[in-house]
Amino acid sequence: MAIGGPPASLSSSPTAPSLIFAGKSSYDSDSSSLTVAASKKVLVPDSQSDGSSSVTEQLEAPGTVLEDPQVLEDVDNVAMEDDKKVEDEAKKSDVPSLDAGNVDGTEARGEETPHPLDGTVSTAKKNATQKSIPPPGNGKKIYEIDPLLVGFRDHLDYRYGQYKRLREEIDKYEGGLEVFSRGYEKFGFTRSAEGITYREWAPGAKSASLIGDFNNWNTNADVMTQNEFGVWEIFLPNNADGSPPIPHGSRVKIRMDTPSGIKDSIPAWIKFSVQAPGEIPYNGIYYDPPEEEKYVFQHSQPKRPKSLRIYEAHVGMSSTEPKINTYAEFRDDVLPRIKRLGYNAVQLMAIQEHSYYASFGYHVTNFFAPSSRCGTPDDLKSLIDRAHELGILVLMDIVHSHASNNVLDGLNMFDGTDSHYFHSGSRGYHWMWDSRLFNYGSWEVLRYLLSNARWWLEEYKFDGFRFDGVTSMMYTHHGLEVAFTGNYSEYFGLATDVDAVTYLMLVNDLIRGLYPEAVSIGEDVSGMPTFCVSVQDGGVGFDYRLHMAIADKWIELLQKMDEEWQMGDIVHTLTNRRWREKCVAYAESHDQALVGDKTIAFWLMDKDMYDFMALDRPATPRVDRGIALHKMIRLITMGLGGEGYLNFMGNEFGHPEWIDFPRGAQHLPNGKIVPGNNNSFDKCRRRFDLGDANYLRYHGLQEFDQAMQHLEETYCFMTSEHQYISRKDEGDRVIVFERGNLVFVFNFHWSKSYSDYRIGCLKPGKYKIVLDSDEKLFGGFNRINHTAEYFTTDGWFDDRPHSFLLYAPCRTAVVYALVAGPAKD
Repeated sequence: MAIGGPPASLSSSPTAPSLIFAGKSSYDSDSSSLTVAASKKVLVPDSQSDGSSSVTEQLEAPGTVLEDPQVLEDVDNVAMEDDKKVEDEAKKSDVPSLDAGNVDGTEARGEETPHPLDGTVSTAKKNATQKSIPPPGNGKKIYEIDPLLVGFRDHLDYRYGQYKRLREEIDKYEGGLEVFSRGYEKFGFTRSAEGITYREWAPGAKSASLIGDFNNWNTNADVMTQNEFGVWEIFLPNNADGSPPIPHGSRVKIRMDTPSGIKDSIPAWIKFSVQAPGEIPYNGIYYDPPEEEKYVFQHSQPKRPKSLRIYEAHVGMSSTEPKINTYAEFRDDVLPRIKRLGYNAVQLMAIQEHSYYASFGYHVTNFFAPSSRCGTPDDLKSLIDRAHELGILVLMDIVHSHASNNVLDGLNMFDGTDSHYFHSGSRGYHWMWDSRLFNYGSWEVLRYLLSNARWWLEEYKFDGFRFDGVTSMMYTHHGLEVAFTGNYSEYFGLATDVDAVTYLMLVNDLIRGLYPEAVSIGEDVSGMPTFCVSVQDGGVGFDYRLHMAIADKWIELLQKMDEEWQMGDIVHTLTNRRWREKCVAYAESHDQALVGDKTIAFWLMDKDMYDFMALDRPATPRVDRGIALHKMIRLITMGLGGEGYLNFMGNEFGHPEWIDFPRGAQHLPNGKIVPGNNNSFDKCRRRFDLGDANYLRYHGLQEFDQAMQHLEETYCFMTSEHQYISRKDEGDRVIVFERGNLVFVFNFHWSKSYSDYRIGCLKPGKYKIVLDSDEKLFGGFNRINHTAEYFTTDGWFDDRPHSFLLYAPCRTAVVYALVAGPAKD
């Protein structure tokens, strides 16, 4: 394993030769109506947003851009390119064999390059079953999938060439991506039968020593040596009695003489970090419990479901009490709730250690350490294992888009230079997020981040990731104050950070190659083409895009009375996504629940939620309207918005409070004081008791959400190939669409109910009601008879070959399922 072995410069800067950006798109923005204003949302230290705009572009079929998509017809499987080309490429490649005897890739590399860390993998690791990552494909299929990309072939071919070059360099100098991504076996603290080795990459440091409780913080006791690649190293032999030289739970730091002076830092690869009572900086903890205390996973990881129903959760604020909840309490109290509600995945936020609680986990200080506020690493493993026992995937909200600006307990200025893990100067600083930006063209940064992704999958058995802030990564402008109109030149030009995009290709390659069942979701609001196309075909490689435009649209509409809503506008936003690209849709996430924003429930009902949610007193018109529309908004988002669905915990029952993390007063450099909340946890919790109380109207909203999830579990409508919108009537305020064998009917009219209302459908036969938002259990008025059966008649209606009559009460959503075909003679 070589550190710094590849060529000195790996950067594929956007300022590379202009020929890679030559060519004009055949998609002319001047002729398109797809224009989006730049987002006005600003990230403050206690919240997180991508800070950019939402895209409203869709390719209904290759080469076709729709101004107003009305129909998503049945999509036949497109013929895939013959895999022989890919196989031929693989045969030509010289990817080294990764058999058990060659985990360091020494034979494949040859002996001409020095490898100072060879021979340090434990015997157990060497004997482990080897995993392999397929070689790159030819990257050409993207042009078949989307012919509009041909006009940007120079850029895309260059991008793919950079990715292939990195794969080749990693094969040559590191023994392959599989070995390269196990940096945690070499760096940080590694234990062997003889003792403990500690290594750290800090080329800017002039001297370094390991200090901690184990040597009474004596700077001269354990002085480290540096190799030619800037890696500092020390080996500590076991004590005379055979015990480890550093006791489990000891505080440790690295002291370095740097260009910025003497500094003590938490090791960059630390596996646990804790804040001592009364102290501000964190302390690195040597975490290596005895074998009998280590958590052993008991349950296998679930298979990836066809459709994802994600419960977005923050462990710390998951208690009904005003406190920081623990991994163990979440395991015992919240996971069974998620299972009962019908979600098949939980997305855990704020897992990577972050020194500022109010950052919602986005200002990461220690990338390999789970947040100590909620318990130990073994407690987190126990939580994940219990989720697997319940059949629930556990996704991690991973932050590789930026890092904390902290110098004492983070990566910033780690070796005394501002260009260590990050770009130097203004390019390495995100002015809106007040955080540092990684240099994805650095060899050791690639090792660090790829190993980090693998660490969470391997060590903790996470089932995948939601990558945060991908828009910020892919563009040098980070999506700030930029209006993405859908013109392809916005994606493939000088503003594109090719280094970052190739890193995303590498990490998705790694995930897909080593963990085929793992899920990869990217938070991108720009609409980057090829985002969800496989890396081998030339894409970025994500499984899903987070469909962020939907939440923005609902917030926009909720600032108006629903009499002003346009049915076509709603449908357009929900269906406006790239052809064959899977999306995770949501009406609201944690972003909309933060102080400074409003949840959908608060937009709809405001202060009436405090006084009129008890069933033993009359509701106000505002509450009746809010409860009805809250259900409709969630169901139509799930029904039309994508192939996956996400809900932030508590929003399923219309949580009445926003999220406000405990904060003290903040003194700004200009002398102004931003008042805090007296470090209160009162609004940093989830009142699940409100949703469970059957005497409150919140309970009906929660029951509806549960019914919605179980409907999808039963009928799998989100992933059905058949989707057809037959009606979006602006006069009647009615939307009708088919998905799978279900027919969804939404009457958004505020006062008009329709009797004998005819709707079209594809399949003839008998239909029945399978979900009714007006059911009394869901806080409705029981205006529909659920014993009724609906028989189709032949004849075209709304461009459908069959139709049936129904009753559509105002402000209701009703789902009908085909239960029997036409009667036979």
